[in-house]
Amino acid sequence: MNYEYFIAKRIIGSKAYKSSISAPIIKIGIAAIAIGIVVMMVAIATGIGLQQKIRDKVVAFNGHVTISNYDSNTSQESIAPISKEQDFYPEFKSVEGIKHIQAVASKFGVIRTDSDFEGAYLKGVGADFDWEYFKEFLVKGTLPDYTKNRNEDVLISQYLANRLNFKVGESFQMVFPKDDTEKLPNIITYKIVGIYNSGFQDLDAQYLIGDIRHIQRINNWKPDQIGNFEVFITNYDELPRKGIEIYQNTPSTLNTLTITEKYASVFEWINIFDKNIYGIIGIMILVAGINMITALLVLILERTQMIGILKALGSNNWSIRKLFLYNASYLILLGLFWGNIIGLSLLFAQKYLKLFPLDPSVYYVTEAPVYISLGYIIALNIGTLILCLLMLLVPSYIVTKISPVKAIRFE
Repeated sequence: MNYEYFIAKRIIGSKAYKSSISAPIIKIGIAAIAIGIVVMMVAIATGIGLQQKIRDKVVAFNGHVTISNYDSNTSQESIAPISKEQDFYPEFKSVEGIKHIQAVASKFGVIRTDSDFEGAYLKGVGADFDWEYFKEFLVKGTLPDYTKNRNEDVLISQYLANRLNFKVGESFQMVFPKDDTEKLPNIITYKIVGIYNSGFQDLDAQYLIGDIRHIQRINNWKPDQIGNFEVFITNYDELPRKGIEIYQNTPSTLNTLTITEKYASVFEWINIFDKNIYGIIGIMILVAGINMITALLVLILERTQMIGILKALGSNNWSIRKLFLYNASYLILLGLFWGNIIGLSLLFAQKYLKLFPLDPSVYYVTEAPVYISLGYIIALNIGTLILCLLMLLVPSYIVTKISPVKAIRFE
């Protein structure tokens, strides 16, 4: 029979325990554990959620890896064309883990209205374009169809639509200047069939999606010439390795660039979230552990006579320490239970009700995204329990210093 567990259970269930002097301190300890687990869950869920959302938005506009010509062009505009007649297109068979590859091109132009104008890039796409991400971004209208004849349908961002007072179904003119200033610019009248909002304002302000055949015609390219290829991989965690493999399996005349290299400042910023998460977890566990240490010391002092009696009856120090550790485990588990209830309620409320908005110009998202996974929730609970118990091993050592004779007389 595990008599330490039996005595600890009797102590926890007694009415005297719940109304004792240590009761307020115990409640504070439980509250500290609950608050700590809530803060840690929110930090992990929002940190990882924000990382994934920003990453997905950047991927939607660029793919995981971009294959383009070697040139000194620092703008988003496609200057030197690439032939689509490549061994890796339309299926990248030489590298495993490639989900999709598509041919695109970009051209800078000026959107002109009767009262205003706005500069933007027309991102030309074709029949091979994967609309998976933009289906999620679509807020009004429909996605354009470029699988048939060339058409003037475009998908415009809500940011540009609001600035220019555009609505679905309206038409506008876009002026594409030529390198030779003496030649007249190309003017195309486009029709808005859909409005998207990725929440990444820096990209929404730059791009509208149109037919790549317009860019080919303006640039006097052949039908098989495009600006660059966008490659999508199945596992983002393998991006560094896949980037190298893609580079090794493309012609020497072509360059490859991963999104982490192309948007280095953005990804350096979101990588800081990991350090913030680790810092918050460390602080919360430390605070919760200190509160539990205080509660344990009060419990030991309150049960000094009982400790003396148990020692007089033959119990060794480790058995008595186990008794109090069982007691502390119950308090920690109680705090974890309420912390999980409150934490998951907050996370699910944010996930489905969008309670906390964010400034997209700063965070690249319109609301705080949350990532909920059973894996990190279980790991967080087990880790908190183990670390708190390890911290309690030191203060429980005070039991060994209690003399049975003095303890029985203690009042």
